[in-house]
Amino acid sequence: MSLCLCIAALLATADVPPTTIKVASGANGLPPGFATTPGGTRFVPWGFNYDHDERGRLLEDYWATEWPKVEQDFAEMKELGATVVRIHLQVNAFLRGPDEPDKESLARLKKLLQVATKNTLTLDITGLGCYRKKDVPPWYDALDEPGRWKAQARFWSAVAATCANSSAVFCYDLMNEPVVPGGARKPGDWLGPPFGEFCFVQCITLDQKDRPREEIARKWVETLTAAVRKADPNHLVTLGLVDWSLKRPNMLYSGFDPKVIAAPLDFLCVHLYPEAGETKRAEAIATLHEFAVDHKPVVIEETFPLKSGLDDHREFLKASRAEASGWIGFYWGKTAADCRKSGTIADTITAGWLDTFCDLGPTMTNTQRK
Repeated sequence: MSLCLCIAALLATADVPPTTIKVASGANGLPPGFATTPGGTRFVPWGFNYDHDERGRLLEDYWATEWPKVEQDFAEMKELGATVVRIHLQVNAFLRGPDEPDKESLARLKKLLQVATKNTLTLDITGLGCYRKKDVPPWYDALDEPGRWKAQARFWSAVAATCANSSAVFCYDLMNEPVVPGGARKPGDWLGPPFGEFCFVQCITLDQKDRPREEIARKWVETLTAAVRKADPNHLVTLGLVDWSLKRPNMLYSGFDPKVIAAPLDFLCVHLYPEAGETKRAEAIATLHEFAVDHKPVVIEETFPLKSGLDDHREFLKASRAEASGWIGFYWGKTAADCRKSGTIADTITAGWLDTFCDLGPTMTNTQRK
C-alpha cells in the first residue's frame, strides 16, 4: 500500500469531531443566536416538543415496540420545516437505581440520534422527567437532597456520554420547569400539581432551610452542568424555565432568577403561552426581554395558542424575533390533515397551529434580516 493510501486509511478511521452548535453574536438586527462549528452557518431552532403522542403516551411508552411510528413522526416534523425536536427523557426509563443507568434506554437514545441525523434534525434533549407520578421510582423519591442531586448528575453523565459524538444534538436541557420551593415540603413531595395527567413542574429541594432560593438554584445548575460537560464538553447546556422565574411582587416565583443562574449555562429557555390581545402580547414580550441576560441567546422552548387565538399567537411570534433566537411549539404525532378529519376542538386548534408553523417558518428562520 502506498504512503498516500495509508494516510487516507488512517484519516478514514480516525475519530471525526461532531459538528456542533455554538452560541453566536447577534447580526443583521437579530439578537445573539447560534451557528454551527465548523462552518459558521447560522442555526435557528424552529421546531417541536415531541413530549407525547396523539394517545397521550410518553416516548418511552412506545419506542421499544413501535419504532416505525417514531421514525414516521420525525419525518413528518422535518416535512413541516422543523430544525429541532425537543424530547423529554424520564428518570424511571434511564435510571434503574441511583448509580445504575438503563443500558437499553441509552441504546434507544443513540438510535434516535440516528433518526434525527437521517432527517437533518437536531435534538433538544430535556432530562430528569417525572411527568407521571405513578411512574416515579420509590427509591428516587426517598432520596435526600444530596442523594437526589447525585442521582441526577449520574443521569446526565450517562446521557451526555451517549450523545457526545453525535452531530444531531442541539442542546441538553437539565430539567423541565424546576422550582426551589419556599420553606419546607413533606418528605417525598418533589412534584408540582398535575396539568391534566402530567406533572411538569419539579422541586429540586424539599427544605429551603436558611438558604436563599436563588443560591440553591445556582448550585444545582452548577452541579448538573458540570456533570454534563465532563462527559460532553462540546454541546450546549440550557434550562427550561417557567415565566414566573422572574421575581415580582405578589406573584408566584420559582427561585430560578435568570440573572443568578445564567452564568453556568450557554443560553436560557423560557416557556411562554401569551394571552390574547395587544396588551397581553406586549407583557409577554416584556417577560421575554427579562430572560435576555449576560448577552446570551434566549429560546422560547414552549409555546402554543393555548390562551389566545391563532392570529394573536402569530403576531406574538413575529414580535418576539427582537428578543428570541429560537422557538419550539408542539407536535403530537398527528398531521394537520388528520387533525382536521377528527373535528374535535383540540385537533382543530392543533391543525391551525401546524399550518401557522409551516407558514411562518421562512420568516422565523430568516437570518438575513437587516
